[in-house]
Amino acid sequence: MNKSKQPVLYLRGLKSIPLSVFCVDKEQKFFYDPIYCNYNSNNRKLPYSSGQQVKRSIMEEFLSALNVQRSSVTFVFKQPKLSEAEVLSLCDPNYPDQLIGGWMLAKDKDDKKKGKKKENDSEEKDDNVLKRRSPLSISAMVPLHPLLVGYHEENVSFDRSDNKDLHKVKIRNENGDFLSEEEVQNILDNTHRDLYRKWIPSKGRASGLFVYDVAIDLRTLFSVSVHDLSSTIELDSKKWIRSKNIFGDCWTLCKEEREKIIPALAHALIHWHITSNQARTFSLMETLAVAISDNANAQAGAIRAKLIDDGGDKPKAKPIVDEKAGAELFVALPCAAYIVVENESADALEAAEKHLIHLMQSFDYENQC
Repeated sequence: MNKSKQPVLYLRGLKSIPLSVFCVDKEQKFFYDPIYCNYNSNNRKLPYSSGQQVKRSIMEEFLSALNVQRSSVTFVFKQPKLSEAEVLSLCDPNYPDQLIGGWMLAKDKDDKKKGKKKENDSEEKDDNVLKRRSPLSISAMVPLHPLLVGYHEENVSFDRSDNKDLHKVKIRNENGDFLSEEEVQNILDNTHRDLYRKWIPSKGRASGLFVYDVAIDLRTLFSVSVHDLSSTIELDSKKWIRSKNIFGDCWTLCKEEREKIIPALAHALIHWHITSNQARTFSLMETLAVAISDNANAQAGAIRAKLIDDGGDKPKAKPIVDEKAGAELFVALPCAAYIVVENESADALEAAEKHLIHLMQSFDYENQC
């Protein structure tokens, strides 16, 4: 079968993180490694970036490349205590982030009751639940191998002790009231603690080689099922074509509009980086290598790790990028600092971008069935 007709594309990226923070819970998120726990520091903690964060980072880069804003979202709360209710998205594929990111709309029970009442009076489409599965399936960014990453903890401080005349210290009593300046000064004169400095213990940091995987479903990339659309959404017949795919009747974005989105999407999938939690732990998060294929198993083989038996007491692993594994492999210059390679190039990521654009543009979106 011709590659341009394959319905799903797979992309794997390899990133180097020298010392940074991804997504956080209380601290840097991590999971436990059950296999190499005896050889890992920090009791087998493995840092990762969640799939949700990776997706958000990709979407931010995507919208930045298009130079457009996100679609609006409505946050609903309930009185009297402002309790959480639903989050309403537009469910409108005319917005690039909705088309590529998908949507989910589930109205509140009270709204559903109102909707049922209206349904009895008319034959309008029920819009209480609408969902479009994103054509992108995105993994978490995880270690290439447990032995090739580290989870470090460090203590940090917020220190203003260099100029105590400028800064102030306030102390509350048991009732929550602030003490007077005289009472505060008396405490300061009789304590060995430096109250102009706050210690922040055990901040987690991630380092090492990490991979992420993306599956691109070309069948739904620019095709929206008629059942996923609200009855209130209007589609321009000049931009949208009525067609059919394996999932049924759909609306497909026209070629002219697709060619605006595809380059931005290809750029985002390769050049994205995490922007949150980077004020004091910024990292370039450079992409070392990218593998693209229509075979998921080839992806796993193209960028992988291998255990080394050197006769030592502890296992070791080495990273491998293999251009003979069956995927198109693109190796950037920084990769040579971590892996012995001969095929690195300065324009590798641009070449990967162009290859991905070609594959997405070659698919016949209008004539799938």
